[in-house]
Amino acid sequence: GAPSWTEVFADALADIADRDPRVVAITAAMPDGTGLDRFAKRHPDRLYDVGIAEQHAVTFAAGLATEGLRPVCAIYSTFLQRAMDQVVHDVALQDLPVVFALDRAGLVGGDGPTHHGVFDLAYLRMIPNLVVAAPRDENELARLLVTAIESARPFALRFPRGAARGVALDPEPKPLAIGRGELLRDGDDVALVALGATVAAASQAA
Repeated sequence: GAPSWTEVFADALADIADRDPRVVAITAAMPDGTGLDRFAKRHPDRLYDVGIAEQHAVTFAAGLATEGLRPVCAIYSTFLQRAMDQVVHDVALQDLPVVFALDRAGLVGGDGPTHHGVFDLAYLRMIPNLVVAAPRDENELARLLVTAIESARPFALRFPRGAARGVALDPEPKPLAIGRGELLRDGDDVALVALGATVAAASQAA
């Protein structure tokens, strides 16, 4: 079957870190849940686990960014809520190049209601300087991760739980244009607009 979104993220991040020594990863006691245990097998000295302390994880990422690193802070969408103040004050208002990889975005089934990542789009979109993106498939996830790191901007990248779409991955993912949509199908009767994982459902409906 298809790899999970989490596995694709972790492997893509490790590939980027192979080429860019500035890239480091941060987790708040979830190295396995966020896939960063896979990253650590290739870059053991570039993963920081700060324990169950999401607020510290975000401020720590901000501090690393001020020193020229490119921190990628992987946190379940639902748990980033704990650090909203730090996202605003320590990262976004300082316009620092921190990437937030928001795993488990959307409904998460058996993980239960405390783990549903259903608020991130609402509360992140209002934060100044912060780019919010959601890939429609795993190849776009890899490309958006490159985009986020190369943009040198505060960047939140949300993706769901479970198996990805099963599409082929580009051997060398290229960045995407920020703030532009893509027309997947032309027509003249109705417009369907979708974001991230809902693109597949919209395409099926079309």
